[in-house]
Amino acid sequence: MKLILLGAPGAGKGTQAEIICKKLNIPTISTGNILREAIKNKTERGVMAKSFMDAGKLVPDDVIVGIVSERLSQDDCKNGFILDGMPRTVVQAEALDKMGVQIDVVISIEVEDSAIERRMSGRRVCESCGASYHIEHKKPKEDGVCDSCAGKLVLRADDAPETVRDRLRVYHEQTEPLVAYYASKGILKTVKGCDGIDDTSRLVFEALGV
Repeated sequence: MKLILLGAPGAGKGTQAEIICKKLNIPTISTGNILREAIKNKTERGVMAKSFMDAGKLVPDDVIVGIVSERLSQDDCKNGFILDGMPRTVVQAEALDKMGVQIDVVISIEVEDSAIERRMSGRRVCESCGASYHIEHKKPKEDGVCDSCAGKLVLRADDAPETVRDRLRVYHEQTEPLVAYYASKGILKTVKGCDGIDDTSRLVFEALGV
């Protein structure tokens, strides 16, 4: 199954992608994680991306599409994948279409902006592997330490309240039009993003029919 997860920053796309990945045994292609790896390694693409991310802006389409194209060509994507964080714009969606990427279902996780702001202030991310946690809804086994790699959990700069509001504005302007784009193709499923992770997962799997 080839999936795309849509939703505002903090809607729970990353968490749901991890759960779907384990249930369906397909890889999650998170552009956020790929970009953070490039930033950590200070690659040319990573340095460029960092300047946009630090300002709370979206990374340019050509950078994102190039990264995703390389990743989807790897063997572990042959039986399906989950795209998390891409496409972010209709231009990117059209680029995926031109690449011949066939998508089976697009899940849009919908959460009100006020709830997003509350969620993101409590989010913590592993600075080593990019795994995401929350101080209320998805606590690590040990405070401040990643369950997966024992890396340090931090509050990212783009999770600060003023940056969150700016990211939501950008989302509504540039990414939300994708809902109509995929609805017109007949492959969109809308899911209410609940405070409880399990509640959201149940609705996601109902939408997927699995």
